[in-house]
Amino acid sequence: MSTATVTLSTKGQVVIPKELRKRLGWTSGAELIFVETSDGVLLKSKRKKGPHTLADLIGFLQYDGPPINTEELCRPVDLNEEPNGTCR
Repeated sequence: MSTATVTLSTKGQVVIPKELRKRLGWTSGAELIFVETSDGVLLKSKRKKGPHTLADLIGFLQYDGPPINTEELCRPVDLNEEPNGTCR
């Protein structure tokens, strides 16, 4: 990951450094997305339609519940078990 300082022009334009564009594969006409964050702005490539790579899917499924230990996570699922742990 790298950091670069650029200057905003009077027309609201910035120049993305050539080394960064090359490393990210951004060419003229590339569509980019600005995402406002609490820290400032995040600049991302617009997703291309088509097959996804494994790297595209990292973080796709998120779990917001309490932590689960490995033993519990690997326990076989009993489809006859009620959510509270009792059997039907």
